[in-house]
Amino acid sequence: MPQSTVILGAAEYPRLLGEIQDPPERLFVRGALPNPNAVCLAIVGTRKASREGMKIAGEFAEYFAGMGVVIVSGLATGIDESAHRGALSGGGVTVAILGTSLDKIYPVRNSRLAGQIVQQGGALISEYSPEEPIHKWNFIRRNRIISGFASAILIVEAPPQSGSLATARFAAEQGREVFVVPGAVRERNYIGSHDLIRDGATLVASPMQLAEDMGWKSVGVDSERGHPDSNLNGDEGLIVQLLHGAGTPLRVDKIIELTKLEPRRASVGLASLIIRGLIMEDTTGYKLK
Repeated sequence: MPQSTVILGAAEYPRLLGEIQDPPERLFVRGALPNPNAVCLAIVGTRKASREGMKIAGEFAEYFAGMGVVIVSGLATGIDESAHRGALSGGGVTVAILGTSLDKIYPVRNSRLAGQIVQQGGALISEYSPEEPIHKWNFIRRNRIISGFASAILIVEAPPQSGSLATARFAAEQGREVFVVPGAVRERNYIGSHDLIRDGATLVASPMQLAEDMGWKSVGVDSERGHPDSNLNGDEGLIVQLLHGAGTPLRVDKIIELTKLEPRRASVGLASLIIRGLIMEDTTGYKLK
């Protein structure tokens, strides 16, 4: 899979990430980097997650991916991979921030998932070059990128000393909203989660609560607008995001190529967006109205 490098300050560099205290000077990207103003939600938690925790992470990710929100996580086992899979199931875009270089997928068992993320229009992102060795502290350091990418972060199952607690701390320092799914009071996987709630994080029991708190009644691709009027499903969100980033009309074959949608799904999405007055077609292709 082809790889690109995006330098801090470039037009395509994620806007929110560029505003944190210590942004990466360069990002190595495999796949399609989201639009700089894309609305993103980070979902993280323990690697040793329960079935229920993984189910919850997947459901939240699927719900928001279907609204056009980009789901950000770290490709780790447990909660992270469940968030990525949920976003893919929702027909949306997901981004994996790695603690290794792009040629050293970790864990190896998630290599296939990494490929699926790219194939569905998402991206694998790292600040580490192939020459840099793997260090355990790289995984903590990359957590500032996960939180920096997003407008909000959701914690699902965080035991004591969990790396997701570091992500929550980065998020708080960066001025991001921190949301936590609660659990049983005696369950070790929720000790860190409950501490976050005591420290001021917002408790949420459903995706709808988080969406209401963030004002995400419907989400397109531009966080500066807050929440566009249209209610986009996953396929429609992909198409709108692509057209927004392209800045020029695109023909249907190019839309299919870049979104990786099946021709039938792309046609249905385009037709729906035209009917609802969100895009238009002329002799040069499809474009936003």
